[in-house]
Formats: sequence, C-alpha cells, structure tokens
Amino acid sequence: MVSVASWNINSVRLRMPIVARYLKEHAPDVLCLQEIKCQEDQFPYKAFAELGYEHTAVHGQKGYHGVATVSRVPIQEFSRHDWQDNGEARHVGVELPEHDGMIVENVYVPAGGDIPDREQNVKFGQKLDFLERMTRWADTVDRPTLIVGDFNIAPLESDVWSHKQLLKVVSHTPVEVESLQRFMDAHGWDDIGRQHIPDPERYYSWWSYRSKDWKVNDRGRRLDHMWASPELAKQATAHSVLEEARDWEKPSDHVPLLTEFDI
Repeated sequence: MVSVASWNINSVRLRMPIVARYLKEHAPDVLCLQEIKCQEDQFPYKAFAELGYEHTAVHGQKGYHGVATVSRVPIQEFSRHDWQDNGEARHVGVELPEHDGMIVENVYVPAGGDIPDREQNVKFGQKLDFLERMTRWADTVDRPTLIVGDFNIAPLESDVWSHKQLLKVVSHTPVEVESLQRFMDAHGWDDIGRQHIPDPERYYSWWSYRSKDWKVNDRGRRLDHMWASPELAKQATAHSVLEEARDWEKPSDHVPLLTEFDI
C-alpha cells in the first residue's frame, strides 16, 4: 500500500504547524504541496525530517508559487516542467522506486486572474496556454502516473456551489472546462476523486477567505484534483477530502486530498 496526499498550503513556513498536525494525524506516505511561497534553501527540511519525511523534491521560488513533494518512502526527482513558459516554479515530478516505479506529478496551475478573456486579461491567456502545454505533455506519458495538485478549475456542475452563478467566473468557465477536458482526453486520465465521490455528490476542496463563515455559507469549489493513468487508477482503493482542515488555526483556503493505492 502507498498513500499520496495533495494540499495547496498557501505558504509552507507560515502553516507548518497545521502541516505537522496533518502528517501526525493522517500519515500519508507522500505529501504534495503547492504554493509553498519560498525558495528551496528556505524550505523547512528539518521540520519535515523530524516528522519522518526525510525524502524531498522542492521546486521553489521567492515569495510566490512553488511546489514541494515530501515523503517517508524513497523518492527520486523525475521531472520539472515549465508549463508556464516563464520560469515560474509550478511543477515537480517524482518516482517511487519501491512502488513499481510509480510517478507522482505535482502541479500548481495558474489561477488566471479575474476576467475570463485572454484579450482583456493576460493571466487568463497564460492559464489556457499552461493547460495546452500540459496537454501536449500528457500525450507522451508512458508510465503509471498520478498527477495531483491545484488545477484551479472546477469542471463539473457539482464541483461548485452554484453552476449558474459561476459560469462566467474564472475557474468554472466553459473555455477552462473544455481545456481541462482536452488534458484528460490526451492521456485518458481517471479522476480519482470522482471515482470515489461520484458526481453529482457535493465535493469541494476550496473556500474563499472572504467568506466570514465558510461552513455556513459553504460556497466551495473543487479546485484540487488527483488524476491517474488508467492502469494506476484501478489500484486506487480509497480517497478522501479533509474538510475539517479548513477550520484549523491559520488555515489554508484549500484542504488536503488523500488517495490510497494497493501497489
């Protein structure tokens, strides 16, 4: 068995106390973090090692973005892709040599700004181009692969609190959903989350800081995903989303996902 978690932590150094809590209480074998917001030499390696997570692959950047994969089982850095095409630290891939060479790709897709129009909003165009580069890469994947992270897109109607009200809001627009679908089709990825929490069941992983009471308002979106190659998806035995982490002290606006595999 091997378990893999994914969490947009929104600053790993600021939120190390709740990361430690999560690792102590849920003990995934591998944890993929997005938006670590630090350079590689600033990453809290010692704190993770003291928790038993001695294996790391960190792709950092000063103050923004950044991804890191930490593990208590051996991992080897496998890849770094610049799907943003501007040097931003938004991806790192690792191999798990003791688990049939399983590949875990950790990605942080750009949010895309506020206006869903590439002519009026450069960031939105960058997001769509990022997805296009990911799609070209997916067409070449030839090993059992799990891709996880903050995709910043909620594709299904049941992935958002109001499909009608969010149709023109970045993260749920038809053009983004279509782009993400092309990425899925390029490799035939299986959406692990929706395998275990079937559509149209409610499934969110993000709630805005702007909401005074996220639990009462429950205006969530499923922006975080875990997708697997078809052969690997068959080995997924369980999947969960830890909504209670949104209530922890100084929380991220995202919560962790966890998938267990029989490998």
